[in-house]
Amino acid sequence: MRSPLFSGTLYIVLGFVFTFFAVQQVDKNGFGFMVYLLIILATLDFGAGLRLIMLHFRLKKDQK
Repeated sequence: MRSPLFSGTLYIVLGFVFTFFAVQQVDKNGFGFMVYLLIILATLDFGAGLRLIMLHFRLKKDQK
């Protein structure tokens, strides 16, 4: 089983990747359906990543 810190970091990285692709898509074609989809995916990944990282630190604090 992966630790919440690793999973959270992975989600944050995916959020940056989706953000990068959204910016590239806007530069090439302007705003469209795909850009909004990428922005939504990036937002969900950032939220899940932050939640998992906070869970890691909360579990670490409770173990002490």
